[in-house]
Amino acid sequence: MVTTLEPTKYDQVEEALKDVMDPELGVNIVDLGLVYDLGWDDENNALIISMTLTSAGCPLTDVLEEQTAEALDGVVEAFRINWVWMPPWGPDKITDDGRDMMRALGFSI
Repeated sequence: MVTTLEPTKYDQVEEALKDVMDPELGVNIVDLGLVYDLGWDDENNALIISMTLTSAGCPLTDVLEEQTAEALDGVVEAFRINWVWMPPWGPDKITDDGRDMMRALGFSI
């Protein structure tokens, strides 16, 4: 059963995930709006990250999983990424900070 993360742990995990960069866009997965939900699997004592990609055919899931493992080292002992496609990702999911980062990289958004 997946339960809600306590607010302090949620903030800690979210901050750690800001170190995970989308390899194509150069912006972190949190500010890109790729992370849809964070939960806790009590049965397996693991973080569950529900997230998506900018496109369903993106071949970089392995890269993102490796970066996520590095970012969460020392924050949680175990995690699982639940790849979701609904709702589909769109630019409307990018945070204000993410928009600023993209503009700084030369994207028109």
